[in-house]
Amino acid sequence: MLAKLSETLKTYAKGWIVLVLLALDVFFNAVVLPRQMAQMQAASGGTGPIDLRFFYTPTQVYAMIDAYGAVGRADYRFFELTGDILYPIVYTLLFSLAMTWLFQRGLAKASRLQRLNVVPFGAWLFDLLENLAIVTMLSIYPSQPAPLAWLATTFTMLKWLFAAVTIFLLLIGIVTATRNALQPKAG
Repeated sequence: MLAKLSETLKTYAKGWIVLVLLALDVFFNAVVLPRQMAQMQAASGGTGPIDLRFFYTPTQVYAMIDAYGAVGRADYRFFELTGDILYPIVYTLLFSLAMTWLFQRGLAKASRLQRLNVVPFGAWLFDLLENLAIVTMLSIYPSQPAPLAWLATTFTMLKWLFAAVTIFLLLIGIVTATRNALQPKAG
């Protein structure tokens, strides 16, 4: 299944598609996410989103959820089920297709690294599982099951781990594609 996904990404790794996804990513980061962050901080007295932490204990996460208040929890839940479903799709496609595009220009066609263009889908999967856990915690509050909080923090850490590996692979793609572009052509 991952091999098929990797090959499909090669079909859609066009410069213009990457640029459209980059524009959508910039829109989310410049407009949508800051607006949501400001609303959360206003409702909670400065408590930011759970999603941006790397690790949290059940005590810490439920204190955050309490600080959001009823309105903040409802707003956060709504965003998790709308904007934070769309944004991971955008960044996953952006990073996967950009990586594929760069790898096609920087690596040999038979290179095993070519198949790592699916790594951003790991971040996507764990981001969605994290969202599900957060929505559940927001929805059942004031109930505070510790196993659910530990599950959420595990998903969060795995999301960030896959994100870090994605950035590392993108850097490899940039370096190798740039190196190949700057090499004199044999003639």
